[in-house]
Amino acid sequence: MPLLPRRTFLGQTAAALGLAALGLPLRGEEKRTAKFGLGFTLYGMKSLPLDDALKTCAQVGYDGVELCLLDGYVTTPAKFGADDRTKLREDLASLKLRISGLMENFSLLADDAKHAQNLERIAAAGKLAHDLAPDALPPLETVLGGKPTEWEQVKERMAERLRTWAKAAEEAKIIMAIKAHVMSAVQTPERLLWLWKAVDHPSIQLTYDYSHFQVQNLALDETMAAILPHTRFIHVKDASGSPETKVAFLLPGEGTIDYGAYFKKLQEFGYPGDVVVEVSAMIFNQTGYEPHEAARKSYTALAAGLTQAGLARWTGKRS
Repeated sequence: MPLLPRRTFLGQTAAALGLAALGLPLRGEEKRTAKFGLGFTLYGMKSLPLDDALKTCAQVGYDGVELCLLDGYVTTPAKFGADDRTKLREDLASLKLRISGLMENFSLLADDAKHAQNLERIAAAGKLAHDLAPDALPPLETVLGGKPTEWEQVKERMAERLRTWAKAAEEAKIIMAIKAHVMSAVQTPERLLWLWKAVDHPSIQLTYDYSHFQVQNLALDETMAAILPHTRFIHVKDASGSPETKVAFLLPGEGTIDYGAYFKKLQEFGYPGDVVVEVSAMIFNQTGYEPHEAARKSYTALAAGLTQAGLARWTGKRS
């Protein structure tokens, strides 16, 4: 496909995004409403006050935010009290933002003391979810730990531990969405599905993040077909490299993912949640990283993909 001159490309992109923002159809086609909205993870906004992070996401155009529950973040449940929760609910309502998800970073292979702490954190996350969004409970998403080469040796232990997570999530009345990671023991769709099926509990569902499969040269269509029927949460970012050399995570639009095709597939599968931009720590720890610009740049890439797919963002409320 020939490249457009830069001025022509920018003009056409701006026009398309302007129509998308107004909810108008592009020339010659009627836009359908997507079954999903767009969100941004506050994992990538640690340097900002919570008020600033929320206002930025709303002003850029996002429909939701993922709260980060890790230690060191303002929304870690142990330090986020009743008054904080009341104010956050009011701010979210005022800004017309929803909570797309809650982020944790657990390992199924943690020692017994850390595992007990993780179970307590699941309970605390459930309480936070019910306090903030009782009518539309956000899922708690996490990676799973371990190393790719250990899978065969640790998979049964991981399944045993995941059963205890499932029980804790059930008691907390929250869904956990577990995620494959290119550098973890649960690296591929096959491993993720094996673990999920081994536990077979309704409180455990899946997270889909294509970037971790892209760097393993796994096809978008095949990974979506395998994981999306069981998916409760989606992270999106670009990536380059390979596990054999070096993996680099990028902002949406900085890599090669075709977001028009991505969103068309997502619509076909009927995914009923938000597509949440994840800014990797390898990005936000770089000198000069600017979270406002990262949010804007990511949104522009995703909004262009929605326009290409003939879709308008879903902005409603789910029960």
